[in-house]
Amino acid sequence: MPITMKELALEFDKKNPGITQGHRLCPGCGAPITAKFVLMVAKHLGYDPLVGVATGCLEVSTTIYPYTAWSIPYIHNAFENISATVSGVETASRALKKWGKIPQDKRHAFIAFGGDGGTYDIGLQSLSGAVERGHNFLYVLYDNEGYMNTGNQRSGSTPPGAQTTTAPVGKVIPGKPQLKKNIVEIIAAHENVYAATVSLSDPVDFFNKVEKGLNFQGPAFLAAMSPCVRFWRVPESDTVKIARLAVESNYWPLYEVEKGVYRVTRKPKSFKPVEEFLKSQGRFRPLLSRPDADKIVGELQAYVDARWERLLALEEATKDKPIRK
Repeated sequence: MPITMKELALEFDKKNPGITQGHRLCPGCGAPITAKFVLMVAKHLGYDPLVGVATGCLEVSTTIYPYTAWSIPYIHNAFENISATVSGVETASRALKKWGKIPQDKRHAFIAFGGDGGTYDIGLQSLSGAVERGHNFLYVLYDNEGYMNTGNQRSGSTPPGAQTTTAPVGKVIPGKPQLKKNIVEIIAAHENVYAATVSLSDPVDFFNKVEKGLNFQGPAFLAAMSPCVRFWRVPESDTVKIARLAVESNYWPLYEVEKGVYRVTRKPKSFKPVEEFLKSQGRFRPLLSRPDADKIVGELQAYVDARWERLLALEEATKDKPIRK
């Protein structure tokens, strides 16, 4: 059953779902909110979470030796292989149950967290392999659209025109020219998988998709819009506001794909121009000051509109198809 607003409110009162306060992430960072949302649902559903975190902001800032912000079983491996690590833990759990070392009714949730560097780029091969093998785990991407832990380098997630240190906006080149990689579609293309987008601005939708992902028999993937206040150049109090604007401008549509069946989970009657999302952040200020800004923003708007029409078409084409067992 979907989580109700009353249950959601009760979960917010719990101070320690597995990641505690006192970590060293930036004030306003979306990553710890994302992690807390996921762990709140896991605990609410009666799971014992086992967490792995790829190298990145979330890992570095929560586990500075000799301290840790994690109060649940936690493992960190290299940047590129957290999916392999967590899939190994999941396999070991199944073996230990078979050998009677772990009770058969023990409910573990195997959860991997990664930023866009460890997901879109460096860790994509490991993630693809774990998903293709069909491991029963939940991968959660906190998407801050760049290598923020190492100083705002561009990644496969960085949108065109965003100011980064390795693809800066200048007089000749308007920043990164490539579109953001569509990671949800890449994961959904592995077939027997649950994949969805979520946003900190829509907690009920977020919680319900976490529940689906945890209960899904096989690999599940959530892409969470996770603003970086430091390098998006936004006030630390505006994290949720920016995440909401991403949804309202259709820059970050909310949808899910379950074994090839598409469902758009939020359909506003109208969308704000994507330019409003860009103007809300200092990282796009150099782009918007260029004389050709209207052309570049127009191209991004056209892409956003076309992607939305494609999502609606995919939803219509698959709505009557039963989800494969």
